[in-house]
Amino acid sequence: MDEQDRKTALRMIPYGLYVMTAEGKGEAPAAATVNWVTQTSFNPPLIAVGVKTDSGVYAATKSAGHFVLNILGKGQKGAAFTFFKPAELEDGKLSGEEIAWAKNGAPILKSAPAAVECQLVEIVEKGDHHTFIAEVTNVHVNRHPEGRPDEAVLEMKDLGEKVFYGG
Repeated sequence: MDEQDRKTALRMIPYGLYVMTAEGKGEAPAAATVNWVTQTSFNPPLIAVGVKTDSGVYAATKSAGHFVLNILGKGQKGAAFTFFKPAELEDGKLSGEEIAWAKNGAPILKSAPAAVECQLVEIVEKGDHHTFIAEVTNVHVNRHPEGRPDEAVLEMKDLGEKVFYGG
């Protein structure tokens, strides 16, 4: 297989951008920008999230057994870039972002148009990113989008011509 063709083909899969947050037992909150996300079931409502195995949010989610997927909206490039590095809780803000606390104990970004609380169901441990299968237990819609909801989501392509993840 041609390496460049593989990257090109896999980068043709569109990706939304999300900030996954969790707080492990007795630990500080963790957060990371993630983009390998999809809904996998209507009943029960399940999602799958690819999570880098050496990330803080991976360890925190595995410890806690739950997380929040904050859905970034158009114009939230700053938040996406902020959570490319480890999060810090300071003055009640997570890496400078105002937060609220989900019922499951994970931080919700107040600036995100929507957030989904999830209970971890299974971890598929294959590759350098493991797949977290999680049941949606609660949702928060902070701002209702105009038009199609899927057009309100910040996408990888919105970060610029040279920003890729995948392939």
